[in-house]
Amino acid sequence: MAGPGTIARRSVLAAPAALPAAAFVGTAAAQPAGVVMDEMLIPGPDGAQLYLRNKRPEAAAPARPDRTILCVHGATYPASTGFDLPLSGVSWMDYMAGRGFDVWCLDLAGYGRSTRPAGEAGRPPTNGEAAVAQIGAALAHIRQARGVAKCGLIGWSWGTTLVSRLAQDNPALVDRLVLYAPLWLRDPASRGAVPVPEGPLQPYRTVTRAQARERWLAGVPAERRGGLLPPGWYEYWADATFATDPEGSRQVPSVLRAPNGVLQDLREYWDAGKPFYDPAKITVPALLVLGEWDRDTPPAMATTLFPLLTSSPGKRLVMLAEGTHSIMLERNRGALFQAVQVFLEEAFA
Repeated sequence: MAGPGTIARRSVLAAPAALPAAAFVGTAAAQPAGVVMDEMLIPGPDGAQLYLRNKRPEAAAPARPDRTILCVHGATYPASTGFDLPLSGVSWMDYMAGRGFDVWCLDLAGYGRSTRPAGEAGRPPTNGEAAVAQIGAALAHIRQARGVAKCGLIGWSWGTTLVSRLAQDNPALVDRLVLYAPLWLRDPASRGAVPVPEGPLQPYRTVTRAQARERWLAGVPAERRGGLLPPGWYEYWADATFATDPEGSRQVPSVLRAPNGVLQDLREYWDAGKPFYDPAKITVPALLVLGEWDRDTPPAMATTLFPLLTSSPGKRLVMLAEGTHSIMLERNRGALFQAVQVFLEEAFA
């Protein structure tokens, strides 16, 4: 896609054997052949410049709403180094593009390559309301660029609440929802993963590489931790992710800054017993999917949320063995890719 705001364009070739065969036990591995990538900055509703990345087949077919996807990240890490990190040569976005999908990911304001609002004490940037408006701006850009009336949404963690709220308020814009590691009401036992401090919230919080790794492995049995990530995968992810914050990278030890708007959401909604959206008002097909070792959004959240989606046709819940909150970046990520792809390719009446 050429035009104002475009950062770069390049083609990437994903090898057929890029994902470990073990990740696709029982089925043939369908890998992307030739995938085109575009990057761009678009204006956000609050003045921030929002980073969008697109992956699609090099020989793209005409745009279709059910083959157009926007991916939204969670509370701490950007979408661009999660959904599109080419581990063993292929990312989740590459995988979807290789199946004929036009896939986009958005870094919300304050994350990744989007601009970082200053914020102020007591009013941190990018809370839920602001984030939903930013997702709306990204959807408007995609709809105009592709000439489609709607598209599918994939949310990760906190991002599941944002895409659900958007789908609740704008059902005509959404084809279907994937809620990967869905967040729901937090009881005291589940608040340790992302604690909310007392008093006025500062604009940003920081996380070190060591803290990120400790949180990642928190729910994994000690004897299984060594096999969760192939050698070098964590370091590759950390290098890519922390590099998106040049100011944080200059600190010793290096840190990644993340907006505290999510903590405001947790305080006002999820820790207060008040959902940010009404599941009964979700009228599009929805998939809930998570790993069994997820401590950030444990399985009890998904099993509580699932029966509340009373108006979602074709809803389903999938729990994946031997995966954490970040299973899309782990050895068993192929199971996640497959489970979501089956849902994305299904025809719903």
